[in-house]
Amino acid sequence: MINVTNVSLRFGDKKLFEDVNIQFNNGNCYGVIGANGAGKSTFLKILSGEIEPQKGEVSIAADKRIAVLKQDHFAYEDEQVLETVLMGHERLFQVMKEKDEIYLKAEFTEEDGIKAAELEGEFAELNGWEAHSNAAILLTGLGIDESLHELKMSDLKNDQKVKVLLAQALFGNPDVLLLDEPTNGLDIQAIHWLEDFLLQFENTVIVVSHDRHFLNKVCTHIADVDFGKIEIYIGNYDFWYESSQLAAKMAKEENKKKEEKIKDLQAFIARFSANASKSKQATSRRKLLESITLDDIKPSSRRYPYVAFSPEREIGNDLLRVEGLTKTINGQKVLNNVSFTINRNEKVAFVGKDDLAKTTLFQILMGEMEADSGEYHWGVTTSQSYFPKDNSAYFENNDLPLVDWLRQFSPEDQTETFLRSFLGRMLFSGEEALKKANVLSGGEKVRCMLSKMMLSKANVLIFDEPTSHLDLESITAVNNGLIKFKGSILFTSSDHQFVNSIADRLIEITPTGIVDKMMSYDEYVRDQDLQKEIAKMYA
Repeated sequence: MINVTNVSLRFGDKKLFEDVNIQFNNGNCYGVIGANGAGKSTFLKILSGEIEPQKGEVSIAADKRIAVLKQDHFAYEDEQVLETVLMGHERLFQVMKEKDEIYLKAEFTEEDGIKAAELEGEFAELNGWEAHSNAAILLTGLGIDESLHELKMSDLKNDQKVKVLLAQALFGNPDVLLLDEPTNGLDIQAIHWLEDFLLQFENTVIVVSHDRHFLNKVCTHIADVDFGKIEIYIGNYDFWYESSQLAAKMAKEENKKKEEKIKDLQAFIARFSANASKSKQATSRRKLLESITLDDIKPSSRRYPYVAFSPEREIGNDLLRVEGLTKTINGQKVLNNVSFTINRNEKVAFVGKDDLAKTTLFQILMGEMEADSGEYHWGVTTSQSYFPKDNSAYFENNDLPLVDWLRQFSPEDQTETFLRSFLGRMLFSGEEALKKANVLSGGEKVRCMLSKMMLSKANVLIFDEPTSHLDLESITAVNNGLIKFKGSILFTSSDHQFVNSIADRLIEITPTGIVDKMMSYDEYVRDQDLQKEIAKMYA
């Protein structure tokens, strides 16, 4: 258990937290959510003791151990991979080293013998005899092959280092586990392994994540950071989101009888409870959900951008035909004789390991890069709008106010009133509409690019990782907007829920050919036979 009492923190004149009083109980998994800049990561640092609050305190029993997911991927370059994991339990690692030093002494005194016996006792209490095998199990589960365990960290690729640091945090059954964006840099198999691990984990987990599928799978509670306060709600992210929407609807219907509201609430609770899996954690969550009363759910003060794409015309029978596209970049064959046909109104997610292949394909299709060989043909009734992974060309060295920046992409209505109204719906209200384009944050740039695309009224949308830099509210808004879109979409995204809820077709580009399936993303990644066949195509 962690108790947070009257915690306040300011940076300059900015109030980040004010008199926060909350409790994190054993056995629960808390997802910390909030808008970009709300202080989610800072709050985890307060809990870990890395940052001292100006007022208040964080208390945890002296015999309880906190583990934190490290963010510096290069902090252990000279360390062995397996030993880096063992370092996650500082006291155990210290005992191991002290033992080894005593046993290596040329002259072994009686005092050394007594000290060694004490250390051996503590070593056994800390489950030291199983430490190496447990660390190896964690590494293997996350996809770090046994052949890599004895290497130095400097010998690993960056995505492998991410996994080792995650294994380090998980090692030794910590009493409190603090995870800041643990799914970043993980492949889908590693994410699923982590989800399963946390579902079986019996201690306290507090996690910051923009991955809604992950939050929905593992969280028993949501800790909402908003306006310097933190409120804890029972349930996962979807439950928090939909309950806050339901509460807002009920607030607008003040005249509605309380009995009718309770019926709405009961139906809502029943739906979420029924969807719970049969794991121990989800079963306890179900019991908690069923205990919720009408007063427990509150409307959120969160603002959501308005994201709605309206195509100007329908797509005819022909949309896109790709034949034998091949491209080599810096001596590496990125695309190797890629061929496929996209049909009208299909929403196609390009998935898989090679981000460069997906980005290169989109750049070729949008005329930003030429293929070495092969060709592609867009249907005559199609119009395309593109969201590139790197949007810097649209904003660097551009000191136009946002209202003038957007005017470039609004040929039908260039009036100040229309443009300001449009920007307001995308959360640039009042003076924010006059911000210079070259000083925007990553999330603000994304919202501007989305605005540009909406104004295009294209019937084919191409997105290369649109959810990067967005907060959960904006991700949800984009997600819902693309589900409702009446045209075709070609996209990539590392957001599991985003892909699963939008795509009706999946294409994976491998070095030896493509995999093309009409199925949900959940079915695709959970099909073990299919994944084994795909793995062979990368070998």
